[in-house]
Amino acid sequence: MFFGAVVWDPWLIVAQIVCLQCLYYLTLGLFLSLLVGTRVSRLSLVYFFDFAAVTTATVTGWSVIAAFVLTAVAGAGYMLYLVERAKKCLDFSATLFIIHLFICIVYGGWPSSITWWVVNGTGLAVTSLLGEYLCIRRELREIPIARCLTNWRNATNESKFNQSIWAIPLDDVLDAILYQIRIA
Repeated sequence: MFFGAVVWDPWLIVAQIVCLQCLYYLTLGLFLSLLVGTRVSRLSLVYFFDFAAVTTATVTGWSVIAAFVLTAVAGAGYMLYLVERAKKCLDFSATLFIIHLFICIVYGGWPSSITWWVVNGTGLAVTSLLGEYLCIRRELREIPIARCLTNWRNATNESKFNQSIWAIPLDDVLDAILYQIRIA
């Protein structure tokens, strides 16, 4: 996770979108098989892409809704590892659900169920906001300086530059800087 100069890399963006979409459908399939597969005789793509399957009228419909919501939570976790930037989470979440909308339109027509729109809108919000929250928490973690300092000391003590200025312990330099700040 390196946050330096941002380089425009369209292949990386496409790869992230494809990975996110595949993980979304794999997770949705897992949750649908656990929640809906026990209730129906045969699990099919209807539960993935047909808006009529997302309903509050039956227990199976509620199971489909639960699978979509749980998949949205898992999608936020995927954002943490694939996207890694809080400011990109909304873009990738919207892309994920827009692609899902297009697939649903191709499969079963325009979703006319208000329940489908509420569930997918909630999924978009959960994926985006929870993904942003998780990414922000990761971005705000402290950088472990002590470990880097130990590695630096070990490298300088074992190198041929042991007698150079680079071999001065960083603690002494930091103490000198802090001392100068206090007396200024």
